[in-house]
Amino acid sequence: MIRNKIFDKRPLLIAGPCSAETEEQVLNTAYQLKTAGITLFRAGIWKPRTRPNNFEGVGSVGLKWLQKVKEQTGMLVTTEVANKSHVESALRHGIDVLWLGARTTVNPFSVQEIADALQGVDIPVMIKNPINPDLQLWTGAIERIQKAGIQDIALIHRGFASYGESFYRNKPQWNIPIELKRNFPDLPMICDMSHICGRRDILKEVAQKAMNLDYDGLMTEVHERPDEAWSDAAQQITPFEYKRMMERMEWYRESRENLTKEGLSDIRLKIDRLDTQLLKALEKRMKLVDEIGKFKKQNHIPILQTARWNEILEQALVRGRKNGLSEAFLIKILDAIHEESINRQHRILNDEGSISTT
Repeated sequence: MIRNKIFDKRPLLIAGPCSAETEEQVLNTAYQLKTAGITLFRAGIWKPRTRPNNFEGVGSVGLKWLQKVKEQTGMLVTTEVANKSHVESALRHGIDVLWLGARTTVNPFSVQEIADALQGVDIPVMIKNPINPDLQLWTGAIERIQKAGIQDIALIHRGFASYGESFYRNKPQWNIPIELKRNFPDLPMICDMSHICGRRDILKEVAQKAMNLDYDGLMTEVHERPDEAWSDAAQQITPFEYKRMMERMEWYRESRENLTKEGLSDIRLKIDRLDTQLLKALEKRMKLVDEIGKFKKQNHIPILQTARWNEILEQALVRGRKNGLSEAFLIKILDAIHEESINRQHRILNDEGSISTT
């Protein structure tokens, strides 16, 4: 099967309305984006909503509007599919790229149904992360689509639902897509900053962070009249605003050859040495933790000493603030060290016999 190469362009820019609402709205938005240098024009045809009685898409009629976008502007088009019938309709109408949404990726049954419908089909597919921060679900969706014979796959990071989250619509949790990219280094990673942000004012900030993290592209919801959009109005922007934002972006990929320059190599060597020292220090610390575990066992002392842990944490936070280290960073590291210390002491108590309670 010959590779399509749609995903080879950098940066890979995808833009268009959240939902296809009317033929006029789709075509007007497309014409205004024609000069924006986008790779794919996007529009939702079927819109799975969290609750009923909301606009859930115009259905297959919208595919004809995307056909007209291709014919009249020359742009390639993409839409979301959630089941076999969606795939079949999209293929009949010549859609260039399909994507699996977060509500689909979270369900292996739905992903497998789509994979079965794609058997023997040569079409690029994009896979969004599942709604919840589950790396295995995202990985499983990729593997199912790969087993269907699809060679051109891209990944879309759209953030993760978080109870009580207010700043973002969907919390980015950048560590998850970074880990996925480590496991699938050859698959392009695209940031859907519209769904991460849920609002317009921080789109540029999130988009820039994604590109700083070496993402391959951006997916943005663009509408000719965002405030009148039938879905997700708050996170959409006009084509003019989109073009202006892209012009203000810093694109770093062209400087990749600088990674091998001597100055950067020297700094990386210093970091490698410090990492080695950190690991040696952690090894020594855990040996002391083992000694404490043995002492606690011999003297019938509980593993968890809350007052001592609070003391360690507070002292570290004070020192960290003086040295410009963020509190969230320190707490995350110290929590991991504390958890490992408790686990090691617990194994010592279990492995060397039970403690008498008399």
